[in-house]
Amino acid sequence: MNYEIKGGNLPVLICRLETGEQMMCEAGAMSWMDDGIEMQTEGGGIGKVLGRMVSGESLFQNRYIARQAGEIAFASKFPGSIVAYEVTPDKPVILQKSAYLASCGNVELSIFLQKKIASGFFGGEGFIMQKISGSGLVFAEIDGAALDYVLQPGQRKIVDTGYLAAMDGTCSIDTQTVKGVKNMFLGGEGFFNTVINGPGRITLQTMPISKTAMTLYAHMPHPSK
Repeated sequence: MNYEIKGGNLPVLICRLETGEQMMCEAGAMSWMDDGIEMQTEGGGIGKVLGRMVSGESLFQNRYIARQAGEIAFASKFPGSIVAYEVTPDKPVILQKSAYLASCGNVELSIFLQKKIASGFFGGEGFIMQKISGSGLVFAEIDGAALDYVLQPGQRKIVDTGYLAAMDGTCSIDTQTVKGVKNMFLGGEGFFNTVINGPGRITLQTMPISKTAMTLYAHMPHPSK
């Protein structure tokens, strides 16, 4: 399967399938395709369906099978980036909720639960993220531009709430309290930051949709009470 990502900050993933090749995506993610590509909607067991629901994805997935060579496209739902990750049995990828767009190969979506209660409550990424395991390629939607860092063993990156988009399964998440009462209440960064511990690759996003929504809400006219 050959692919390219076009569209700048309004990206679309265009995949060119040979006869017999397949793609998986969340329900409703396909934007256009050539004749000769067949869709099959799949749910799996109740556990998989519920897992997709709590991790922010649609309840069902669509499998697209090329009965003849052709092109299929998947567009992002929000201005930003589409990033490809190679998944291997010894290197799963952890994504933020709702980041999964499409995949090829033998990959499995499951829930990734934060092990530390404080990280789930205060880290800004929530208790539940998405774990992609198996072998293949997975394509993720990133809010804004995507910046990659490779953390060495023992190296940490301190990130504000919502800016972590993805990380290798070898990384772990913790929280760190902002030091100083004045910094907490007047610094505008909140009380906690997310701490990502290496080793592994992490992807940070420049325009978290949650912060964008808050900014837009602040500029919307509100009826007087």
